[in-house]
Amino acid sequence: MIHVSVKENESLDRALKKFKKKFEKTGVVKELRGRQAFIKPCINKRHQKIRAAYKQKMQQQEQA
Repeated sequence: MIHVSVKENESLDRALKKFKKKFEKTGVVKELRGRQAFIKPCINKRHQKIRAAYKQKMQQQEQA
């Protein structure tokens, strides 16, 4: 369960913003979207390799 402490003079909008940020960090929505459709393990590994190659390429460009 997510708890958000609200100070005395803090607005409701700010408290909602804190709640949304904490909720995103938990990764619940991301996991639910991932479970909506089954993805074969081989396809999942392929996507991970492509993502890793892209990240590595971006890091190399940043260093150059």
